[in-house]
Amino acid sequence: MPAHTLQTDALVIGAGPVGLFQVFQLGLQGVHAQVVDALPEVGGQCVALYADKPIYDIPAVKVCTGRELVQNLVSQTAPFTPGMHLNQTLETLERQADGRFLATSSAGLTVLARTVFIAGGVGAFAARRLHLPGLEVFEGKQVHYRLTPGQAAQTKNAIVIGAEQQALEAAIALCQGPAANVSLVHRRDALHGDAQTLAQIAALRASGRLRFVAAQACGFGGKSRLHSLRVIDSDEQEISLKADGVWVFLGVSPKLGPLADWGLDMERKHLRVDPASFSTSVPGIFAVGDINHYPGKKKLIVCGFHEATLAAFAAMEFIRPGQALPLQYTTTSSELHRRLGVAK
Repeated sequence: MPAHTLQTDALVIGAGPVGLFQVFQLGLQGVHAQVVDALPEVGGQCVALYADKPIYDIPAVKVCTGRELVQNLVSQTAPFTPGMHLNQTLETLERQADGRFLATSSAGLTVLARTVFIAGGVGAFAARRLHLPGLEVFEGKQVHYRLTPGQAAQTKNAIVIGAEQQALEAAIALCQGPAANVSLVHRRDALHGDAQTLAQIAALRASGRLRFVAAQACGFGGKSRLHSLRVIDSDEQEISLKADGVWVFLGVSPKLGPLADWGLDMERKHLRVDPASFSTSVPGIFAVGDINHYPGKKKLIVCGFHEATLAAFAAMEFIRPGQALPLQYTTTSSELHRRLGVAK
């Protein structure tokens, strides 16, 4: 076992709403969790797919956006200070001789956990690639799927492809940097984001700092180094745009990934679980949220919250074998108040 291995009672795979609520429910039991997620930020589908769309079926919350829901859940888990390991996927998961699970990630993280909670939604989300033959050689060098400050500082001619919030935020950030030319490319002039971001984009376009091009990428120029991106506009005219940096935000797609090789019983790419405990076919591994299947399953966030609650209770016999687990209420329990940081 590597010397830098993190040892924990609970490893949560997935930092979407259900994964975050799993962290909260474990925290109420006094269990600290480590969390791994494939995306560079927490939120799962809520942030990746409908960050600014309204959600109406969260108890006691009349309406909130996906982003607001995630922000509230992050705040709710704050007293339990979970370890967050983002922008990486779990590659291996193996049971050890003492019953614990040794997990390794694509970023070199190693975790030894007593229990594992798979809250991966419909799979690990990966950025949708811009599929142009030969372009892959520039990925990670001049073609990127997220923006970092270092990338922006080295770019003179920047192109952002996309029309959602992440694309708009990247375009704004590039316009604030040293890039001489910044272009935003989408097949039509219909952008989606919050009101403040849309207002910033409109102002940048009006000032000439940001160029909007209604078109679709069809090719590129450059062999050893990318120097242009070719696009076709609505009139089927080909345009060549200068580019030494291209940022692509075409959404994300779920991939089941290595999870399919972990020896868990599955049904149509979903993990079979016992609805009384949400245990998988491997004792000590639980599955909650859209990734699981059982009779009567409904893919709703509120159902995932219920599953995470029961899974936390069921997992305690693995985490603290032989220890009684009384049912406590946050309204009256001084112990829960202490764990939540609200005790007087």
